[in-house]
Amino acid sequence: MSTGPYRLAVFDFDGTLADSFPWFADVINDVADRYRFARIAPHETETLRGLDAAGIVRHLGIVPWKLPFISRHMHRLAARDIHRISLFPGVPAMLADLDAAGVPLAIVSSNTRANIEAVLGPEAHRFRHFACGASLFGKGKRLSALIREAGFAPETVLYVGDEIRDHDAARSVGCAFAAVAWGYTHVEALRATGPALVLSEPGALAAAIAPPRSTPAGESPSASRGKTP
Repeated sequence: MSTGPYRLAVFDFDGTLADSFPWFADVINDVADRYRFARIAPHETETLRGLDAAGIVRHLGIVPWKLPFISRHMHRLAARDIHRISLFPGVPAMLADLDAAGVPLAIVSSNTRANIEAVLGPEAHRFRHFACGASLFGKGKRLSALIREAGFAPETVLYVGDEIRDHDAARSVGCAFAAVAWGYTHVEALRATGPALVLSEPGALAAAIAPPRSTPAGESPSASRGKTP
């Protein structure tokens, strides 16, 4: 699949923009006790980071009908602890670079919009489209609807994520997938899915899909921010 040009950059949130794994690791075993699925021992974490979402659900013995209840409970816990979750270093600069290059930005996530905007803070205004609260296996439908409502052809869209289910969502709608190396899933497992891009750090995305453009004579760099190519 081509690496561009992309006219819309769509992001997963947790593990892609937000460093929420330390918080997740702190709360997950209490959630396991509440909903009666297997606790995660420290030595299991690396194994789970190589699995897709279905494999994790099987490994933990979670019955499917409990998934919506677990998700809603996790959202409430995240809202309670939102001060403990922050953006990865380099993400604000990456978003600013893409914004300045005129690349529209969007989010498709299983998290809630309220939680996402709270963590994004002043960066939230850079995003034109949100599709939040997707079920564990429902990102494809949310991504498809967002692309359609935004008015873009799927082949001109890049979905950026840190999980195999993000790749699966992108493939299901016909858009490209960019795998990040700093998130939850091991980059080797993501690389095996055949992504259009593998990003070693946030700054690599803007360099790959929105290379710096020369500033027209007489125009300051800030004046060109937000213009569509």
